[in-house]
Parts: sequence; C-alpha cells; structure tokens
Amino acid sequence: MPPPLLRLHPDDNIAVALCDLSAGTTLSVDGGTSLVLHDTVPTGHKIALHDLLEGSVVKKYGEVIGRTTCDVPQGSWVHSHNLENPPRPSSSPPLPAVVPEPRSLSQATFQGYVRADGSVGTRNYIAVIASVNCSATVAHAVAERFPRDRLAEWPSVDGVLALTHHGGCGLPRGGIQWNYLSRVLGGMSRHPNIAAALVIGLGCEQLTAQDLVQISCPSGQAGEPPSRPARLRNTLVMQETGGTEATIDAAERIIGEWLPRVGALQRETTPASALVVATECGGSDAFSGITANPAVGHAVDRLIACGGTAVLSETPEVVGAEQTLLRRAVSDEVRRSLIERIEWWEWYAGVFGAKLDHNPSVGNKAGGLTTIAEKSLGAVLKGGSTPLKSVVGYGEPVPRGGLVFMDTPGFDPPSVTGMVAGGANLVLFTTGRGSCFGATAAPTIKIATNSKLARAMPGDIDIDAGVILGGRSPDYVGEEIFQAILRVASGEPTSSERLGYGRHEFVPWAIGPVL
Repeated sequence: MPPPLLRLHPDDNIAVALCDLSAGTTLSVDGGTSLVLHDTVPTGHKIALHDLLEGSVVKKYGEVIGRTTCDVPQGSWVHSHNLENPPRPSSSPPLPAVVPEPRSLSQATFQGYVRADGSVGTRNYIAVIASVNCSATVAHAVAERFPRDRLAEWPSVDGVLALTHHGGCGLPRGGIQWNYLSRVLGGMSRHPNIAAALVIGLGCEQLTAQDLVQISCPSGQAGEPPSRPARLRNTLVMQETGGTEATIDAAERIIGEWLPRVGALQRETTPASALVVATECGGSDAFSGITANPAVGHAVDRLIACGGTAVLSETPEVVGAEQTLLRRAVSDEVRRSLIERIEWWEWYAGVFGAKLDHNPSVGNKAGGLTTIAEKSLGAVLKGGSTPLKSVVGYGEPVPRGGLVFMDTPGFDPPSVTGMVAGGANLVLFTTGRGSCFGATAAPTIKIATNSKLARAMPGDIDIDAGVILGGRSPDYVGEEIFQAILRVASGEPTSSERLGYGRHEFVPWAIGPVL
C-alpha cells in the first residue's frame, strides 16, 4: 500500500493526501517527521507540513503555487479558504537553460494512410464541411445517408463526417474570427485523416465554399506527386444547386462516386516520425500532475525522439508555469511569442471582467487543485522535457518535429479542434474527473489520472495512469501510452470512438464581434 501522504519535491512545504484522511490522525512524512491532522482532508488535497504564517509561499513540485491568506497550522487542509494565487512573476525572458535534444530513436512504426502531400493519416474519413451555419443541417443530413452498414463494402473507410459550426456569416471578412474559422475549416479539409472533403455553402456567407477550397489547396501547392492518389475535393452551393433537398441528393451522388476510390486506399508501414500528437487535459485533479500528465510527457519525449511532433496548448492554463516552458525555448523569438500570447490573454480576460486566476474550475477544485499556478504546473508536464521549438497561432499548421505550443483557450472542444485543424492526427487526453470527449477525425486516447475513475467509467477510459500511485513509475505508464499511440494510429479503436464522441466536440474558437 502506498503511504497516505506524498511530498512531490524536497522543497515542498505541503503534501498530497492519497486517500481521505480524518482530523486527529497521526501520519509520518517521508518516513520521518510525524504530524497530527488538524482537519479532515479529502483525497488529492493538500496538507501543511509545518506551520505557515499568513503570506507564506506554498510550494508543490518544488515551484510556488500560492500564498497563504491566513496563518495555517501544521496538519491543516490547504485549499481555497486559505490559499490564493501567487503574484505573477516578471514576464521578462529568463536566461535560457541548456535543454538537450532527445537521443534519436527511429525503429518505431505504425500502419498509416500515406497521402499525396506526404502527410500520413491514422484514419480514412470523408468529410462534409459546412462553410456557414446555414448549411449545417444539410451537412449532417448528407452524413446520415452513409451509416456504417452502407459503408460495409469499403472497410477501410472510417466514416462520413459532418463538420459544422455556428458562424460564417455575421463576422467581418478578414478579421480575427474569419481568420480563425478559415484556418480551422481549411485545415480540416486538408487533414491527413481525411481522404476527401466536400464543402457545402449557402452562397452569400462571408466565408464561402470557394474560399475554403483556395485555403485548403492554395496556388502553387495544387499539384501533388503522382505516386499517390490526389486528395478528393468538391464544393456545392445551395443557392445554385436547388436548395436543401437537391443539395443533399447532389452531395450523396458525389460521395457515392468517391467511395470506391477512398475505399481502395490501404494502410502502409510508416515511421512514427509522421505522427503529430495533440495533448489535452480536461477535468483535471490533484493527481493529473502526479500520474497521467508526467506519463504523457514520457510518451511525448519518446515520440519526439523518433522524429515525431507533439502539441501543447491551452494558454490560460500555462499561466503560473510559463517560466518552465520559457527556459526550454530554442530562441528569444519563441520566448517572446509565448509571452505575447499570455499578455494578450490577460488583456482579453480583462475585457470581460475576468482574470486568468479565476481558473481552476469547480471540478478542478473538488479534485484538489486550488490555484491556476498549481493547475498549470501539472498541465505543462504533458509537454515532456524536450526543447520548445515553436509557438503557433490558433489553428495554424503545426511545424513538424519536436514540441510545439499552440495558442488556444483552456476549454477542451475549441482547444483540441484547433490542434487537430493544425494537423494533429491523434489526441492524448488526460482526465481526473471523467471528462467525456472525443475529437472529430482524430482518435482520442483517454487516460485516467486515478484508478477510482478508471473503475467508475471503464467504458470511457483507455489507460489507467492511477497505477502510478500504487508503485508503477510514470516512465512505465508512459511507455504503455506510447505503444497505445502506435496501435491506435494503426487502426485500433479508442473508447471515445466506440462511444461515438466527436460530432458535438468539433467547436472552432469563437472570438470577436458577430455583426
């Protein structure tokens, strides 16, 4: 049995309760000093290891996570009632740390769909993309005409997806929202997991079907090597096709003609360097930074050592831990880019009367997280330990090779939507509270931070990282995650795929005025 208290770093002045603990219980810390619990403390929450005066710095992971708002006696429960977020550190770039490149590994492979542009898919979908909300119903109606039994003749076709959204009309052309939406929809139309894309528009929207075709296949890049089948693309405009029913029928005919060509595509042995993996945490708890996120970090390091790419995101959930990433940045330009995005978020939150330290959520706090600094320090562990190569904007194409940071919100659906649109062909999703999620087009591996959750929601979880609390190492579970990446990339279905998640989780980030 693991000890009931866990101190994560020698400099920490708090420990984490690994089970519910009652007031009056006597416990030892690190097998030495004993303390008597002043309060009843829930699983995952923090306990003061010695007396803390008002204004004292509280450390976890060896980093500052907050300051006490009153005197806190030894053995007390440390949480929202007596701990606040620490003042933000100076945003000036620190001196760069020496972060070595990982030792090169090249033997890992998976079975993927090699596309004409050189990208490799982990799935083989046909997408019906609505350029505007007016064509969303039509897109879903088209997809519904191709249920699994109709696709049985083509087992390599994973499905016909409808990608819809709530905008496209009342937004300034060329503005930030227009750019974000066009990046996401254009990125999905050329996504490696999508073999064919049909864009349907109404005909009078700001972001037209023709716009998306140009974005997804810009001039100078239209020619594709003849060694692979070209990606299939087409457009329909409802005002020109005859309205709703005629457009649905026309779309059905087009996809019916595509199916034999998409169905003829076969998986090939491909090096793991072709993989682009998004990382996300949803419904985090105090164990996220102890179990699942460090394990994902190991898997990310392993993938990057093979030449692959990993994406870290959620800018509001980097606040308080940004220094750990800035120290790993490969250049001053990368540092400045990350700082600029954090400063923009501080401004953006203020516009709406919010602050970035209003995060964590209610569920996060119930799971033991108190401040955004504490949450962020655990969240960035998903990014492993390799150099930070670049910072990209929301939905922008992800540069290949190494760790990339993408500017996204902390809300899971738009965050993952942006990373997938940028090219991520697989998602690692850690959760301590059981967030129900799956990404459209990209298989999502769900990783539980604690075994209680894995037992409570067995059909939703792919990997139980809670075994780390029982003695397994994060590296051991990280290797399990890496092997799962290769299997899922080769076609093994995830729990979220079996449950049908993804249709409602495709959510482009809505920002800016709707006119």
